[in-house]
Amino acid sequence: MNFIEERMKRAKKEIKKIVLPEASDLRTIQATAKVLAEGYAEIVLVGDENAINRVAEENGLDISKASIVNPLKTEKSKNYAEKLYELRKAKGMTLEQAEELVKDEVYFGMMMVKEGEADGLVSGAIHSTSDTLRPALQILKTAPGTKLVSAFFFMVVPDCEYGEDGVFVFGDCGLNQNPNAEELVEIAYSSSKSFEQLVGKESKVAMLSYSTKGSAKSELTQKVIDATNMVKEKYPEMKVDGELQLDAAIVPSVGKSKAPDSDIAGTANTLIFPDLDAGNIGYKLTQRLGKAEAYGPLCQGIAKPVNDLSRGCSAEDIAGVVAITAVQAQND
Repeated sequence: MNFIEERMKRAKKEIKKIVLPEASDLRTIQATAKVLAEGYAEIVLVGDENAINRVAEENGLDISKASIVNPLKTEKSKNYAEKLYELRKAKGMTLEQAEELVKDEVYFGMMMVKEGEADGLVSGAIHSTSDTLRPALQILKTAPGTKLVSAFFFMVVPDCEYGEDGVFVFGDCGLNQNPNAEELVEIAYSSSKSFEQLVGKESKVAMLSYSTKGSAKSELTQKVIDATNMVKEKYPEMKVDGELQLDAAIVPSVGKSKAPDSDIAGTANTLIFPDLDAGNIGYKLTQRLGKAEAYGPLCQGIAKPVNDLSRGCSAEDIAGVVAITAVQAQND
C-alpha cells in the first residue's frame, strides 16, 4: 500500500466533506469520480450544474453522488454575502462587494467551510496560490496559536532507508520567501504537527543550513541557530535540532560524525529549509533525481484544512490531495 492509498484508508474511517471549487475543469471532475468510486470523502462541486454534468457525461464519468452548488442560483449566496460582510467590514468591505465575491467559486467554497457545511477545500488546478489563500485568510483566518500560514510537501522516496522509511515533510517549499528566525519557528512547529497528524509517527525536525553545529559562521547560519534555540525554548516537547547540513540530518553515519551529541542528527524526517530558494530546489531535486512522489504545496496554519494544487496537476494528484485534506479534517 503506497502513501496515498494509506491516507485513503484513513479517510474512510471518518468520512469528511471536501469542496472542489474548480468544477469547470475536467481534471476536477475526473478526480471527483475517483474519490466517489473509492468512497473516502464526500465531494461538493461549485459551479454550473448543467455544464458540470455535461462534461461528466461526455467523458463517461459517474459523479452522481457529488453535491453540486451554483453560487449564482442558490439562496445560500445571500446569507454568505451577509456573513462575509460582517467578517470584513472592519477592513472596508461593503455589502455590495461581499455579494460580488461570493459569486466566485473559491470564495463561495470557503464560506461553506466557514459555516461548517463542508470540512475542507482543495483548489489551485486553475487558480493561483494567492487566489486560493487570499479568501482562506480573509474568511477562515489562521489556526489558534498560529501566527503564520506556511506550505509543506510530503516527499515519498522509493527504496529509501532515511526519514520515516522514505517519507519526509519538507517545509516551507511553497510560500514564505525569506522567513526570519521567528517565522522559521512557526514553520518548524506547523511542519512537525503536519508530519505527526498525517503520518502517525513522531516527527524529528532538522533545521537545515549549509553548516553543521558551527562548522561555518555567517548571517545565514546564525538565523538558523537562533530559530533552533527559539523552537527548543517555545516548544520543549518537540524533537528538533540544528543547524544541520542535509546529510548530517538524515544519514546516521554522517550525523554521528558531524553532530555526535545530537538526538536528531541522522534520523530527521521533517526538514525545515532556511528559505524558499533552498526549499523549492530541494523538493524538486528529490522529486526528479530521487524519483520521489511529491504531494503539495499543502497548507498549514489555516483554521480549517485548505490545500493548494499545482496548475500542472493531474486528476490523480487532486484525488490524492483530497485524501490528505480529509485526514487533516479528521484531526481538526
